[in-house]
Amino acid sequence: MGIIIGLIVTLGCVLGGFMAMGGHIDVLYQPWEFVIIGGASIGTFLVANPIAVVKDSGKGLVEALKNAVPKESDYLELLGLIYSLLKALKERPKNEVEAHIDNPEESAIFQNFPRVLNHEGLRNFICDYCRLIMVGNARPHEVEALMEEEIHTIRHDKLKAYHALQAISDGLPALGIVAAVLGVVKAMGHIDASPEVLGGLIGAALVGTFFGIFMSYSVIGPLATKIKVVREKNLREYFVAKQALIAHMNGSVPQIALEFGRKAISAYDRPSLETVENATMNVEA
Repeated sequence: MGIIIGLIVTLGCVLGGFMAMGGHIDVLYQPWEFVIIGGASIGTFLVANPIAVVKDSGKGLVEALKNAVPKESDYLELLGLIYSLLKALKERPKNEVEAHIDNPEESAIFQNFPRVLNHEGLRNFICDYCRLIMVGNARPHEVEALMEEEIHTIRHDKLKAYHALQAISDGLPALGIVAAVLGVVKAMGHIDASPEVLGGLIGAALVGTFFGIFMSYSVIGPLATKIKVVREKNLREYFVAKQALIAHMNGSVPQIALEFGRKAISAYDRPSLETVENATMNVEA
């Protein structure tokens, strides 16, 4: 909703200001300028990026439009799952816990937390490191370094869509100039026309420059930034899991390990200690 409101305000102010200066909106309608700029942008986007990144960019735009970021309830669910697993690691035989880790889709523990179960990346992250913990001879600082490296890799992959769209945003003003130059070339073909006709042709050519700059700084650039913000917020769940699991490896009891994880949540979304305690009070291992 924020994206739509922002675009409406931006477009309204730009066009409203133009009209207030005495401009005519119909002058800005130059479809072939739009075809040149839009087609060149899409073409360069396809040239520069593999199909996987192109598809992921579309997915990222949907996430940005929906503002698909974890909420307090999502963090509570994640903390509840981690608490259940840590409690099981402490109280149950290793072979029982292994059954949950090796096959989370069939696990009664994971089925109590459907959002995490359906989040394949986060689910695998938690299971992989719980498996390492059960091995018993992995040192906490080594596991922590491995976790950080994996999160760095995940972040790199998740932000490919941002970098791809940002590159297009950076190139749009230049593509607008390309369209404008072509428009001026067309105008020069009518150099013997009346000043009124020639002025109209040059004005139409300059619309390309306007469109390229507007799309760069008012549409594509902000959308790319929104994708980055949304995906970095989603990565926060990995840090929550990491902090809790490392605290467990360092000897903290499940309740204290959970507090390490809770503190990794942004203050804007962090549930209170009392809320976490109430949510995990009846959680079974």
